Amino acid sequence: MVLKDDNSEKSIELFLSIGLEDKTARNTINNNKVTANLTAVIHEAAVTDGCDRNTGNLLYSVATKYPANALVHRPTLLKYIVTSKIKTPAQLEAAFAFFANTGSEDFKLNEFEEACGVGIEVSPEDIEKAVKGIFEDNKKTILEQRYRTNVGELFGHVRKILPWADPKIVKKLIDEKMYELLGEKTAADNEKPTKKKEKKEKPTKVEEKKAVVETTAEPSEEELNPYTIFPQPEQNFMVHTEVFFSDGSILRCSNTKEVLDKHLKVTGGKVYTRFPPEPNGYLHIGHAKAMFVDFGLAKERGGCCYLRYDDTNPEAEKEEYINHIEEIVSWMGWEPFKITYTSDYFQELYDLAVELIRRGRAYVDHQTGDEIKEYREKKMNSPWRDRPIEESLKLFDEMRRGMIEEGKATLRMKQDMQSDNFNMYDLIAYRIKFAPHPKAGDKWCIYPSYDYAHCTVDSLENITHSLCTLEFETRRASYYWLLHSLSLYMPYVWEYSRLNVTNTVMSKRKLNYIVTNKYVDGWDDPRLLTLSGLRRRGVTSTAINAFVRGIGITRSDGSMIHVSRLEHHIREELNKTAPRTMVVLNPLKVVITNLESDKVIELDAKRWPDAQNDDPSAFYKVPFSRVVYIDQSDFRMKDSKDYYGLAPGKSILLRYAFPIKCTNVVFADDNETVREIHAEYDPEKKSKPKGVLHWVAESSPGKEPIKVEVRLFEKLFNSENPAELNNDWLTDINPNSKVVISGAYAVSTLKDAAVGDRFQFERLGYYAVDKDSEPGKLVFNRTVTLRDSYGKGGK
Repeated sequence: MVLKDDNSEKSIELFLSIGLEDKTARNTINNNKVTANLTAVIHEAAVTDGCDRNTGNLLYSVATKYPANALVHRPTLLKYIVTSKIKTPAQLEAAFAFFANTGSEDFKLNEFEEACGVGIEVSPEDIEKAVKGIFEDNKKTILEQRYRTNVGELFGHVRKILPWADPKIVKKLIDEKMYELLGEKTAADNEKPTKKKEKKEKPTKVEEKKAVVETTAEPSEEELNPYTIFPQPEQNFMVHTEVFFSDGSILRCSNTKEVLDKHLKVTGGKVYTRFPPEPNGYLHIGHAKAMFVDFGLAKERGGCCYLRYDDTNPEAEKEEYINHIEEIVSWMGWEPFKITYTSDYFQELYDLAVELIRRGRAYVDHQTGDEIKEYREKKMNSPWRDRPIEESLKLFDEMRRGMIEEGKATLRMKQDMQSDNFNMYDLIAYRIKFAPHPKAGDKWCIYPSYDYAHCTVDSLENITHSLCTLEFETRRASYYWLLHSLSLYMPYVWEYSRLNVTNTVMSKRKLNYIVTNKYVDGWDDPRLLTLSGLRRRGVTSTAINAFVRGIGITRSDGSMIHVSRLEHHIREELNKTAPRTMVVLNPLKVVITNLESDKVIELDAKRWPDAQNDDPSAFYKVPFSRVVYIDQSDFRMKDSKDYYGLAPGKSILLRYAFPIKCTNVVFADDNETVREIHAEYDPEKKSKPKGVLHWVAESSPGKEPIKVEVRLFEKLFNSENPAELNNDWLTDINPNSKVVISGAYAVSTLKDAAVGDRFQFERLGYYAVDKDSEPGKLVFNRTVTLRDSYGKGGK
């Protein structure tokens, strides 16, 4: 439930007065808890008439991150913020850690000020000296890696020496020092690291604009490192969440010192995360964001990330999906610390379930699925809820031994059926399934639920940060309730917004439906935003990760990312890595009448826009002969001012070749269809036509150019959000989302292209060789067109 409209507008006005962005202010009022906290903080800080933006951002952080176990000290912190004694995010994070450790106990102001760097002024000279020393220590590595050097690590070294330094000044000085040491970026600096051949690329205009922004903007710490929002493992003693029970009691979940110390001893204080997909389908671009969060945080902190298969449903898992997931994780550039399965812990999970019953926190229930649903809707307890502990222990053992029929009993957690959170309605922990498990075999006939196994295995694997999407936020109470009930270590849980992209569906159920019913050509159909589909289309993992990083790790839910934003990152990557070539999709024959029929002129064409004459690898050879082919769309019978193609009596330039002038048009028998064009070329290149066309020629008289198949892909759905159409979503599929051109002509150098190779077809777009290619029959998928609409309406 959100606040009423009049109150919402007042809250927005108040939040804007402290310098929040309009979008942030409006997103905030959708969360009642944050709205209440931020309003209280603003009044406590006595800034209801407004404040500067930096102070406002710090106050927002207090409202969202301040430790709940130390609320009594919040006014003190706010006083330090509004008087600018605490003025940087680093100081504020130190204050949070101090108060989380202090709790409600008294503290000494001098100790607090020392912990937060109050009064410490770090001069630009101090920062410059520290940066200089770090560059001297790392000079050899920087010279080797040049602009591929991890600037975040250099930033971290400075922070260790000068924790209270202004991050903007630090970033500026590091950039200046990099330029001083390395000079201007070379073409080699822009190359994709895995490419063996040296290529020289000219950045796109978009990149040039971006570079200007980078040198003038003041990036936040989160922009420099999106993982700064997450606490360190040793800070995991704070209250994680408050579980409000219907009887008025409150459970404040946090690790005891003994439990945390034991955990840190096992992990060595390292970050441990996990990427936990279900092996019941193919991964899509939403999983790319999850990988970026899970694997990325572990990598940034020098920690470990498990690849854990949530294989609790024996009937849904397939080896095909498991193999696919491992392959895609590797392709995306991530390396798991260890590959595990929830089924690896089936015995431990069973033993803990027995302990849960012994503690009076679980019971065996005999309600049917419909009865459970009805009782939950009415917030009524099951009639079996208060059965004796020994009786539940006996029945649970009989469930394990296969003595009770499937559907006749479940093990349910004794939570709170009258709670306002439906995820506390005595969730099922175990159900009976007489089905062999792909990994565990036929050892078990009872299987744990996600709600029981997920948090428990997180604890067993000593996960420090359990990160998931916002739809799981209401499960946080159940997550911590269970771990608290079993006296287990509690990971830090944080939810981020789900990645939603326009003109597609990412529901696993919907994806499975259109795949199995052949609306698309399999899980790797290039029209899908599955990661295998994107890869087949020619998209690189680098571009996907750049897209995800650009979105950030936010909690603003419900936003739809326009697909043009993804395409923008794809173009940026391929512009630097895809060599240029020429392909004519719909060939129109042009006969050069003033060129001898047996003459072939060999010309140099550029693989890269800024190719240097002394670099032979930057060029490829193209034949220019009496018969060339242009695209049908590049000729029309009637010329106009804004038309740069070929027309009767008009001249154009054939790229890398000569100007030609149309002298005659030959029609087919219907006297309408143009069969071929006659033209004369200008060998001296005296004419300077404006129009430049791509083309392909016969390599020798009468020898047809290489014929290739080209597949043009458009958005799979016409609507930006087909999921909103409910049952009519299938009618929104774009019938023209795939167009196959079977008779395109290509330059001869493409004959040796291999599956996965990517090219820019000049004037057309970026294309990749498809797996359907065979010897003598190449198939190309269009990855993305040349035109970039992002920033011109794409969001």
